[in-house]
Amino acid sequence: MHGCLEALEALLQAIAPQPDDLVVTLGDYIDRGPDSCGVVERLRLLASQCQLVPLLGNHEEMMLSTLDGRAPRGWWLSHGGEATQKSYDRQAEGPRLLQEHREWLATCREYHETDSWFFTHANYVASEPLISQPAEALRWQSLAEHFPGRHMSGKRAVVGHTAQRSGEVLWTQQLVCIDTHCYAGGWLTGLEVTSGRLWQVSRGGRLRERQAAVPPPGER
Repeated sequence: MHGCLEALEALLQAIAPQPDDLVVTLGDYIDRGPDSCGVVERLRLLASQCQLVPLLGNHEEMMLSTLDGRAPRGWWLSHGGEATQKSYDRQAEGPRLLQEHREWLATCREYHETDSWFFTHANYVASEPLISQPAEALRWQSLAEHFPGRHMSGKRAVVGHTAQRSGEVLWTQQLVCIDTHCYAGGWLTGLEVTSGRLWQVSRGGRLRERQAAVPPPGER
């Protein structure tokens, strides 16, 4: 999402999640784009409208580490944090929102799994159980650095983090990468894993709906 509130709003309008729907968001809600504050606030509202499972991305980890004094401020700001700081500074209630959002982001999960799928922000180690996955793999390791095999659980992964600059979702037998580079001119992608249906929205809110070229297996 990277601060692209207009795209997020358009995607949610298209998907129209209902109270019983499970929505897993893959992290990187903040930095780089124009309205990180608005994105986090919208996700907090979404949590009251459906069964939301927000995952922690490396950008949220940078922000939290900086605000907790565990990392130098320049590290976060140089990776898009300056845009995030400006988005809070523009709000009259910016300091209060920053604290509330900081607390909410600290509750984001490292991964989520269902009977047939698991979800991480970035990557995974195929030979390790999900509960034992290293933070480096879950939030930082790109698919260019390491392309994993099928996870030991036999489940297929849904990941983000590694931008698909073509705007096309990456499908393989072991994983699906839905980071399609929204903030830099690509798309914000939503995927219904049980059907392969895709919703993609540009940063400016233009919608296209598609069917995955390689339909995923249904939930068992």
